[in-house]
Amino acid sequence: MKTTALTHCHSILDLRNRARCALPSAIFDFIDGAAETEITARRNIAAFDDLKLIPRSLVDVGKINTTTRILGQEIEWPVFCAPTGCTRLVHPNGELAVARAAAKAGTLYSLSTMSTCSIERVAGASGGPKMFQLYVLKDRDLSRELIERARRSGYRALCVTVDAPVGGKCERDYRSGLFGPAHKWPLGTVIGFARHPFWGLNRLGKAGLFAANFEDSNGDPMPLKQLGEQLGQVLDPSVTWKDIREIADLWGGPFAIKGIMSPDDARRAADAGATAIIVSNHGGLQLDGVAAAIEALPRIVSAVGDRLEVILDSGIRRGVHVLKALASGAKACSIGRPYLYGLSAGGEAGVAKALGLLRAELILAMQLSGCTDLESIDPTLIGQLR
Repeated sequence: MKTTALTHCHSILDLRNRARCALPSAIFDFIDGAAETEITARRNIAAFDDLKLIPRSLVDVGKINTTTRILGQEIEWPVFCAPTGCTRLVHPNGELAVARAAAKAGTLYSLSTMSTCSIERVAGASGGPKMFQLYVLKDRDLSRELIERARRSGYRALCVTVDAPVGGKCERDYRSGLFGPAHKWPLGTVIGFARHPFWGLNRLGKAGLFAANFEDSNGDPMPLKQLGEQLGQVLDPSVTWKDIREIADLWGGPFAIKGIMSPDDARRAADAGATAIIVSNHGGLQLDGVAAAIEALPRIVSAVGDRLEVILDSGIRRGVHVLKALASGAKACSIGRPYLYGLSAGGEAGVAKALGLLRAELILAMQLSGCTDLESIDPTLIGQLR
């Protein structure tokens, strides 16, 4: 999509609509879908509507300061890019485009274990703050190797995702047959790709779709399809808190645990050596029917106090959502689908658009609620109207 078309996108929802038009239906469903009936994915967004703001008046809001420090790194505003796997499925530049856009936007980029660009390549593409996200693998030597590669490449924080011991049942992917043999795709999937020839043409002459941090039996980058077929054999469902402690000690720096929804687990994360937790239900991709992340946030904040940095993930679509999360006790928020919609719609410029929209909306929401900096955003902003 031409950059000029992005000027007509005024919200993350607009970018989502552009992404739907730009992608084959099976690829759009891969980034937009969630587990089973997708109740949790919808609730992640809708739950923000239940929080009513009580703005403050007659505050000088001519200057707004959004800078903060998270995971040992300075960022210009309290939203950063969460890890998303298989990103080159939606755009040929994939993780490279997102990392560059995040750096230009003054925020942090998180690279997934399941990325389609390698740890080293992403590090070379962006000098901005970065975090590496780890899925704990059955091959613990490989897990340790990934951690050391991230350290050598200049990633200053490590994140371990703990809410995916096994994959959730994402029925849109099942229906599309995306990760099955192409000759078995249903007619709708075939038609979807046929209607988007540029999606395929943009990949001709490009590097193939690989799980860039894994090797096959020949020592070559592992094809993404092969990893998908072997994923159940790669991920370790037996991970416990003992393993988390060992990883924290091995890393020895800013360390986040992603996928915490329980106050008890939040306390255990602090005991296990985490410096941050990311309150998340994996965007509704795992267990359907669990609470929205914003619903779980206040009790978790109350449970851990100042022991940990608490980050909210899942459901952010508006700057006012960020404001409500901060007022509920989060130190920062992370986003996945919003920047994937932007990437789908316009590559690096689309990611920049998504980040710019959220940042402008956050500043506007702060001005309209009488908050001049992040420290002035507190629970008194949220109350019950009578």
